[in-house]
Amino acid sequence: MALYSSLLSPPNLLHKPTKRLTSSSNFSNQIPKVTHFQPLLKFTTSPLLRTPRDAQRLFSVAEETAVTSRDPSSVAARRLYVGNIPRNVDNSELTRIFEEHGAVDKTEVMYDKYSGRSRRFAFVTMKTVEAANAVIEKLNGSEIGGREIKVNITEKPLQTFDTSLLQSEESQFIDSPHKVYVGNLAKTVTTDILKNFFSEKGNVLSAKVSRLPRTSKSSGFGFVTFSSEEDVEAAITSFNDSLLEGQKIRVNKA
Repeated sequence: MALYSSLLSPPNLLHKPTKRLTSSSNFSNQIPKVTHFQPLLKFTTSPLLRTPRDAQRLFSVAEETAVTSRDPSSVAARRLYVGNIPRNVDNSELTRIFEEHGAVDKTEVMYDKYSGRSRRFAFVTMKTVEAANAVIEKLNGSEIGGREIKVNITEKPLQTFDTSLLQSEESQFIDSPHKVYVGNLAKTVTTDILKNFFSEKGNVLSAKVSRLPRTSKSSGFGFVTFSSEEDVEAAITSFNDSLLEGQKIRVNKA
C-alpha cells in the first residue's frame, strides 16, 4: 500500500518531468541547427520557379519549343492562309476545293463578329507538309467564283517578300495635319487602290495601308492625307460606311 501511495503522490509525478527539463540544454546540443540548411534552400530557390505551377509552365514551354524545332510537320508548317475568297464560300465548300489536292485537317473561314459576313479570307490546315506545298502550287493564283485567291503559309517571313516595296511605300508617304483614318479595309486593298478611291472627292496628298509587323499582310486599316481640312470633311461625308473592294469601310479624322 505504501508503494501504491508513493506512485500517486504529486511530488513523484513532478519529479521526472523536472529532471527532463533540466537536461533539455544537453539534448538541444544534439539537434542540428536550422541554419545548416539555409545554403541548400538558397541554392534551390529560383525567381523563375516560385511555385510548382511556374515550374510546370517552364518545362511545358521548353518541351513545346523542342518539339517544334524537331518536327517539320508542325501545325505552323501545314497551316495555310487563303485570301480574297468569295463571301459565299463557307467551310464545307473550301474543304471540298482543297481536298482535291490533299487531305485537309481543318478549315476556318473568318467571319465578321458584328455583321456575320465572311471577311474574304480563311485558314486551312493540311494533314501533311507535302499536301500544304501541293495546294500552294496548284491553287495560289487560281480563281474561285471569279476571284483570284492567294494561298501561302501563314505568317510568311519578310525574307521571302520584297522588303524594298514596303520601304518604298513608307518613304513615299506624305504626312499632313489633314488626315483621315480608314478602317475595316479588305485584305485586297493596296495603297494605290486606297489613294485612287479617295481621289474622287478631294486632293489626296498620299495614302498608305498599314501592314502587320514583319509580314507583307494588311492590318486592315490605313491613312489618307489631304491638302485641306475641307477635303477631310468631304472624304468623311462621302466615304464613311461606303464599300471598297466589297467591304464597308469606316472613315474618321486621324
